Formats: sequence, C-alpha cells, structure tokens
Amino acid sequence: MPTIEIDFEDLECLLGVDLPRDSEKLNGILSYVKGEVKLLEHNELHIELQDTNRPDLWCTEGVARALKGFLNIEKGLKNYKVAGSSGVEVHVDPKLKEIRPYIACSVVKGVQVSDTLIREIMRLQDKLDETYGRHRKRTSIGLYEFDLITPPLRYSVAEPREVRFTPLEFEEELTLEEILDKHPKGIEYGHIVRPYSVWPILMDSKHDVLSFPPIINSNDLGRLTENTKNVLIEVTGTAHDTVLNALTIITLSLADRGGSMYSAKIHYPYGGIKETRTPRLKTETLKITTKEIKTVLGMDLKPQEIRDLLERARFGVPNIHETEVTVEVPRYRVDVMHPVDVIEDIAIAYDLNRVPPRWPQLSTIGGTSPEGRLRNLIREVMVGLGFQEVLTFTMSNSDTLFAKMNIENEGVVEVANPKILSMTCLRNWLLPSLMELLSKNTHVGYPQRIFEVGYCVTSDEDQENKTEDVEKLASITIHSNASFTEMKSLLDAVLLNLGIQYELEEIEHKSFVDGRVGEIAINNRKAGIIGEVHPKVLENWKLENPAAAFEISVDRLREATHPQIS
Repeated sequence: MPTIEIDFEDLECLLGVDLPRDSEKLNGILSYVKGEVKLLEHNELHIELQDTNRPDLWCTEGVARALKGFLNIEKGLKNYKVAGSSGVEVHVDPKLKEIRPYIACSVVKGVQVSDTLIREIMRLQDKLDETYGRHRKRTSIGLYEFDLITPPLRYSVAEPREVRFTPLEFEEELTLEEILDKHPKGIEYGHIVRPYSVWPILMDSKHDVLSFPPIINSNDLGRLTENTKNVLIEVTGTAHDTVLNALTIITLSLADRGGSMYSAKIHYPYGGIKETRTPRLKTETLKITTKEIKTVLGMDLKPQEIRDLLERARFGVPNIHETEVTVEVPRYRVDVMHPVDVIEDIAIAYDLNRVPPRWPQLSTIGGTSPEGRLRNLIREVMVGLGFQEVLTFTMSNSDTLFAKMNIENEGVVEVANPKILSMTCLRNWLLPSLMELLSKNTHVGYPQRIFEVGYCVTSDEDQENKTEDVEKLASITIHSNASFTEMKSLLDAVLLNLGIQYELEEIEHKSFVDGRVGEIAINNRKAGIIGEVHPKVLENWKLENPAAAFEISVDRLREATHPQIS
C-alpha cells in the first residue's frame, strides 16, 4: 500500500478548513479516500492509502481535491481548462521508436512556488516514477524553469560520449556515460538505457540540455526554486496512455495551486499519432442503470440521492433518470474502468458505516476440492512408504532442465527479463528439481528418499496464454543399492493404493540407464517415466550413489481414479 508524506498545514490551507489533530477523528475523514494516519508529528502527516490504483491521491492536492467533495466544500466535477498554447513544440526523433518512444508536455504559469510546494511536488514526482512508472521504466517525469528554455524542443538520441551537461545536484559537466557511472540516479536507473547504442536526450533550440530521460535533469534548466513562476512539465515513457496520465496528474496538481495550464504540441514520425496536443483533459462518460446500483449496494437510492453522492465523489452528472444515470469521469481518475468503480465511490460517499448489514443470501459449506483430495491421498501414500515430501521452485534454467540431465533442449516457457541466471524459465518436468536438491544435501546421511507433487509448465498454442499448467508427481531414491526394481515396487504400491492399473514399456531416455528405463502408460495413454538414473547425470550433479526415480502425471492419475477419490 502506498504511503504518502504531506504537510498538515498545507492540506488545511488547500481545503480551507481546520482538521482535527486527533488521529482517530482524522481517520474518520481520511476513510473517504481509503486512507489511514500512520504518523502525525508536528506538521508532518503520513497517510497509508489502501487503494493502490489511485495515483491522483498520491499528493496533497489530490487528497484535498477528493476531500472537498466528501466534506461538502466543493462538489461535482472540477472544471479544468487549458488557457491556450504555450508555444512549445516537441519534435521526436524516429530512432526513439524502439527505445523510449513517447513524450508529453505542458506548461503551468503563475505558480506561487514555495519550499513546501517544491517538497510536495518532488514527492509526487518520485512516487509516480517509482510506482505508476515502474521504477522509471514505463514513465519518468521532469520539471523545468520554463523561462530559461527556448522552444522548440527536440526529443532525440545521443551516443554515450557525444553530449555533456551538468546533471542535477552536480557542479561539473559529465557525458551521458559518466552520468551512469558517477551520478546516484545514473547508477540506480542506468540499466534502463544501457542495452541501447544511443540514449534519449531532450534539448531546446539552443542545444541546451533539459534532461537525459529517464535518468536525470539538467542542473541549469531542471531545478525549481522559490523564484520560479512558470514550470515546464515533461513525461517520457514506453506506454502512451500512461505517459498522458502521469502528465495529467502532475499538471493538475500545479493547477490546484493557482497556476494556469498551457498546452504543447508533439510531433511524432511514427505510429498513428503523428501530431498531438498535451495535456488531454477531456472527460469520459459512463452510463449506469439504477438497477445496477441497487444490485451492488443493496439499497434503493432515489435519483436525487445518487446525483448528490456522485457529486460528493467529484463526478459530473449531466443527466439522471429513474432508470439510468450519465456520469462524467474526470481525466485524473485513471482507475475508473467499469461502472462498479463508480458505484464503489457512491458507497464511500454514502458512508460505508451507514450501509445496513445483510447476511449472505447463499449459504455455502467449505471443503476440500476433488483435486485437493487426490493430491492429499498421494502425499499420504508416499509418506507412508517412507518418502519425505519436498517443495522446490517452479522457476528453473535450461542447464538444470536439460544439460545436467543429459538431454537436448526441448524448448520451455522462458522469462522475458530474468533477474537471476538460475531462474530464466519455467520447469517442464520435476526430476531436475529433485536432483538439484539432492546435490545440495550430500552432507546428509543415506539413503535419501524424496518426492514432490508440483506444477510444471508446457507450451500449448491452443490455450489463451499459450501455456498449460501440468501437475506431476516425482520421486527419487538414492543410496548404495538403489535400483529399478526398488522404484518399480514403489510405483506398484502407489498405484495399487489409488486403484489404478498401468502398463510399462521399455524405451530409451538419456537421463536413465539403457535397459533400465520404461514408459508408464495408463489406459493406453502416456503418463510418465521410470528408471535408474544415468551415471553421467549423477556425475553432472556430483552425486556418488546410484539413484532411481519416476515421474508421473497427476492429471492422468485423476482421470483414472474412482470418482470418490478424485
């Protein structure tokens, strides 16, 4: 849950009312924005927000804007308007298409910049960058002293050693490459741009650098002071809608401080956008039936009550009838995607504590699912036969799944951006995970007998997500006399307890010893494999004792078991 830090007196100033300093009473007010006081010392107020998809509330201005409605200070849709064009035009380099393709800008003039405002706006910027912007990968924000900038702007690329400028909080000029090596923000976020041969750069018509997105602003143009009156806001990123939303939120925050908003024109050389003006403040319209409201809330609200509650939640209500209401959703409410989102705000404005409680009309009895009953039975049988259950990671790597198991790479579901080399894909069978565990437990006495009931993931083009989860049972025994015969006796016992008959056919498999490996079939369908582990596999895992193992599909067992079991 996001926790925001705001100035208590600043919040009171924006609201125009005094707030209680008692945490319990203050929580009663903050509950309208799903907030709770985490700290209130002197003038520092920390609020934990329970709603993670409301970035418009991550600042003092957003909290004040919402509370004004719920406290009946200012109701209805707040009418934000762009005063005109700022004269700023941004020309985007086509080379940015595969790097960081989108940018949005606005200018806010007449802002009364203070130390408090600078601190608050920096907190909002950081919160948006880290959360909504996914640690600056999806979006990052820059703010600049507009009066020092000469439009038009050029959002382009530069080679790592081509451009030099003084980054924020530094006194010396550095190349882009040096910024990634020396500046704290370069060290933290440099991984975003390092994979590319050229990096994003934002410059004005005099070739003065505004910023090196998404890393750091210029110390000359990208530093706000108490003398700043006019602010240029810029957002770059990889998702166009997210860039526009971030710009809207931070622009409206400055507008709520008394600033006038001016637009910028962006010229794109790619995609279907070509030319656009930002910020975009157009509201969206939803139609909700009064029946939907009654069904969700369980209350029969009159049309005038619904209008009043919607206006307290800062929505516009251009039309309302006995059966339907038209709702205007403000641009900053990026969380509203469905009528239920609006109905939830009606309930909050009504006060959830006033909603009459009602027992559920449908009684249900909890119990273990059929899948769970079979899973538990398998575990009980395996433990009864002297095997210890283990749990291993579903994520693995091709070396573990194939190379160390002495087989060719069959193709697996890979992770797009793995964080560590040992977890680059999803496993497609269980035995390698058990072998890996045994290799890390050579200090434990023998025999060792372990099993696991777990999921593997395979490719399946017929599925919506192109993958299929397959539940399997794998078991392995390792000691000086481990053999195929021992493992087959175990398999016989397991399937006998489940009431399942099976057939075994000799096959070749490079993970197992020739002549001591077989394919398990149930009802003439392939179900698994059993055999003595090949010496080369044991050597790869640095195991000195013989081992025997089997792996079988739990899904096949489920199909073959008696209905009472499954």
